[in-house]
Amino acid sequence: MITDTIEPVSATTTKPCNLLLHCGSHAVSRGELAQAPTPPPTSTWRPIAHLKLLQVVEVALLTQGFAIAGQAHGLTHDNARYFGLIEVSGFTHNPDYHYVVGVRNSHDMRFSAGLVAGSQVLVCDNLSFSGEIQLARKHTPRILDDLPRLVDAAVGKLRRYWDQHDYRVIRYREARINDRRAHDLVIRAVDKGVMANGYIPKVLSLWRKPRHEAFAPRTLWSLQNAFTEVFKGRVDLLPDRTRRLHRLLDHEAGLN
Repeated sequence: MITDTIEPVSATTTKPCNLLLHCGSHAVSRGELAQAPTPPPTSTWRPIAHLKLLQVVEVALLTQGFAIAGQAHGLTHDNARYFGLIEVSGFTHNPDYHYVVGVRNSHDMRFSAGLVAGSQVLVCDNLSFSGEIQLARKHTPRILDDLPRLVDAAVGKLRRYWDQHDYRVIRYREARINDRRAHDLVIRAVDKGVMANGYIPKVLSLWRKPRHEAFAPRTLWSLQNAFTEVFKGRVDLLPDRTRRLHRLLDHEAGLN
């Protein structure tokens, strides 16, 4: 049973996640999230409260043995669109990044209620998401009946996804590339719809002169973080962008 309390289903144990918001959006507390009005339903469309969706995800995580270590929440478009970030612990510890679950919802019919798994690099707060675990449920009249089951099934796949993600990072770090190859991959990222042409100089600048010593090695891991550093500030676009980026870099690293 999920109640409409503004208190977390599980108290956070560390500082909140650093949710990087895009232009026009604002960070909100859990209480402010609860106050965002939910429009009335129609015969074919039933919006779900932002807090209700968050709680469904929290319950699924806790039921399957995960712990919630931190949260951050953002609203945009007059509070009609929501993106939240949940830091998840109770899994393997990695000193370089932690595991996150992204939650999004809309009250303006822009996109479905959804969940996506990812990671956040500790040294720079760069976020990346992948397509292996994602959920999108349209706001139809039976959404509240279906959502707990769908979220529970998605959460059930998280441990396997994060094992795969850990392996991806290992392979990215092992894959050494020179400037010429990095430049080629940046151009191909435009061809693959990862980003627009205008991002090319910014990514190349961060590749050539990384802001953090952790990305000094000339590897795919450093190149990926040049991309995700540039993508900061558009958390609404990050899931699609980083899924496409992973497809490009996975091929380069010899991953299927």
